[in-house]
Amino acid sequence: MKLLFALILMSAYFPGTAGAAADTGASSNARPGTAARTPPLDVKVLIINMFSFEAAPWLDALRPTQEFRVPGLSSDYPLVKCRADAVCEMTTGMGHANAAASMMAVLYSGEFDLRSTYFIVAGIAGIDPKRGTLGSAAWARYVVDSGIAHEIDAREMPPGWQDGYFGILTDGPTDVPKFDYRTEEFRLDEGLLQEALSLSKSAKLEDSEDLRAYRQHYPEAPANQPPTVIQCDTLSGDTWWSGNRMGEFARRWTRLLTDNQGVYCTSQQEDNATLNALTRGAQSGLVDLKRIAVLRSGSDFDRPYPKQSVLDSMQAQRALPDAVKVSAVNLVHAGMPLVEAIVQHWDLWQHGVPAASAPASHR
Repeated sequence: MKLLFALILMSAYFPGTAGAAADTGASSNARPGTAARTPPLDVKVLIINMFSFEAAPWLDALRPTQEFRVPGLSSDYPLVKCRADAVCEMTTGMGHANAAASMMAVLYSGEFDLRSTYFIVAGIAGIDPKRGTLGSAAWARYVVDSGIAHEIDAREMPPGWQDGYFGILTDGPTDVPKFDYRTEEFRLDEGLLQEALSLSKSAKLEDSEDLRAYRQHYPEAPANQPPTVIQCDTLSGDTWWSGNRMGEFARRWTRLLTDNQGVYCTSQQEDNATLNALTRGAQSGLVDLKRIAVLRSGSDFDRPYPKQSVLDSMQAQRALPDAVKVSAVNLVHAGMPLVEAIVQHWDLWQHGVPAASAPASHR
């Protein structure tokens, strides 16, 4: 739902930025195979977006002056774009497969030294009305994959089950799986998370009249309140789902895979795939897993308001012209304070997050 709507609106709100062919006026650092190789760029911060509507406000804020054409990136987004202080942006393409492939291409391209890089995954998402609202920006502690599961059609599931999903090679919805895929759940660095929250808590987020009006259909806060920066967790899966029953599954699944520590609030497609690629990079000595942050903003509610059907909810939110625009811009408002703190105080950040922190982990 998000992609079609975003593409329709893109040219109206961000003219000249759609797709890979946009002319930024930046100089190209593409290196033909026969040319002498120059040292890799020491990147301080890499912003990771998934499609052009997410990337546009970042590129507008960063104003990159250098472009690197990286073999293996999506043909839609073949460039990594950087400004002079080594803050860069890449766009992976949407979905698990695109995210993993693009991230691996950049990691192993040889164009960049990423050993001290801070990675900020920034994208729009569905949002749980019990945790946030349209335009809210949520920093994640846990990133959980919803797709690695058994599924029984809900019309055929055993009596007493809330939904038809349960862990691979388990016998029921309360059994914790063995995490044999090694990508089911990631916990991000606590120190970086707390720094990101502290730096962005006073960020002024954008809003619009149509979003304010739509929120009032939801009887409780925070759904009917203005957007804020929050902390709650994100669920990855390539299926775009909606509805109360699926929303309850998202909450349950997040708790199950995080030992009841995770609090679901946003749904998206890519983050477990991106984090798996970065984990592979860390295993090769190319990346520090303690330097990864995930920021998702609410572009649509993941379930309807009272007495609204699921299909009506999807169609009504698709018709909100400002939802994607506001959520995409708010990624920059919430994320840029962290970017600027890292760059302006690189002497403090170069060797790790200034605050004491626990390492990122995955299962």
